Amino acid sequence: MDSTKHLSLSELQRSVKAQLEADFPLPVWVAAEIAELKVNYSGHCYLELVEKGGDNGVPRARASAVIWRSLYGRIDAYFTATTGQPLGVGLKVLLKVVVSYHELYGFSLQVQDVDPTYTLGDIAKQRLRTIEQLRADGVWDMNRELGLPPLPQRVAVISSATAAGYRDFCKELLRSPYRIETELFDAFMQGYGAEDSIVDALERVAAVQERFDLVVVIRGGGSQSDLSCFNSYRLCAHLAQFPLPVVTGIGHDKDESVADMVAALELKTPTAVAAWIVERFAEADARLDHLQESLERIVGEVLQTERKRVERVGMMLATHAVSVTKWFEMRFERLSADLRRGASALLSAERKRVSDAGAALPKYSSVLLAGERERLGNMQRLVGSYDPQRILDRGFAVVSYGGTAVTAPDQVPCGSTVEIRVAKGGMKAKITDNGKDK
Repeated sequence: MDSTKHLSLSELQRSVKAQLEADFPLPVWVAAEIAELKVNYSGHCYLELVEKGGDNGVPRARASAVIWRSLYGRIDAYFTATTGQPLGVGLKVLLKVVVSYHELYGFSLQVQDVDPTYTLGDIAKQRLRTIEQLRADGVWDMNRELGLPPLPQRVAVISSATAAGYRDFCKELLRSPYRIETELFDAFMQGYGAEDSIVDALERVAAVQERFDLVVVIRGGGSQSDLSCFNSYRLCAHLAQFPLPVVTGIGHDKDESVADMVAALELKTPTAVAAWIVERFAEADARLDHLQESLERIVGEVLQTERKRVERVGMMLATHAVSVTKWFEMRFERLSADLRRGASALLSAERKRVSDAGAALPKYSSVLLAGERERLGNMQRLVGSYDPQRILDRGFAVVSYGGTAVTAPDQVPCGSTVEIRVAKGGMKAKITDNGKDK
């Protein structure tokens, strides 16, 4: 190699610059995604542009760009007015650029204009693709088919802890007289990482779904491009298949997002979501009040009917009381007369029975007296047969010792004196032998 034939670095760069300027003498429109955006103290806007490819979104091209201060104010204002959002990271944009190459700073693009309709069109295409895919997957209506709880007392909230929309939601609930339990699952609600953050929050809620009646996804207002994550297929597929009813309050008044379409209920703002929850309880209160009023009315009507019936029965009783009383009086008089007649007949019969008994008494008494006399005579004879005197008259004697009749010889000791009673008197004898010694 001839070392005398070479280019200096500056010569090479000037050659590259000349070639680029020759190939791109005029501005060109370039589509890219904003990966970084910084506005320095001087007012210039510096961008990092990328082109992503494949399903994983890995960048396959990258370039630096700048919007000079003299153009940035006008370009950003027009873009914001058209899309509702300023230029920012994550947006897909169509830029009118001048290709430039600097010996010290290398390849760059000088932005002269931005077409906001491209950004809006990209959002619209993404939205349409998501809808078609969800319908093809058969999950489009799944969350709506769950139905809404009549009294959502336990609510999981997916929002940013610092968002004004979340504060408005909480204030609306606190103003109500009802006890509604909420738990925040913090997430980024816009910009880079919003989709992943919201999906992660949904998965955290799903892990403890038995603790909740409802999940709400809320954030404050924003532009179409600002809310682009709510049109993403991955996020909307999670919402459509979520095991709890989902209510959205994403804070927009124009086009609804795909997330709104697949949710069980779409409301415009976080405050509207809170008001809807409170309204469920107010409606339940109203139904209870109505039921109470209906019950009181029915009870009143029943009581009034029963009161009138009791009054009618009372009047009927008062009307029939006299008749009943007279009937009882007449019956009493008849019974009294029957009783008097019966008593008179009974008395006459008893008198006749007594009279008949009195007439028959002498006859029966003589027979009875004769029988008693005979029985008495027999008893006298029997008693007489047991008279001790008659026994003594037959030659028997009674021996007594110490006032007690002697029935055995050994009752009287030898040498003792006993009394002997016979029919015509008594005597004493001294015992010399009682037979005990024999």
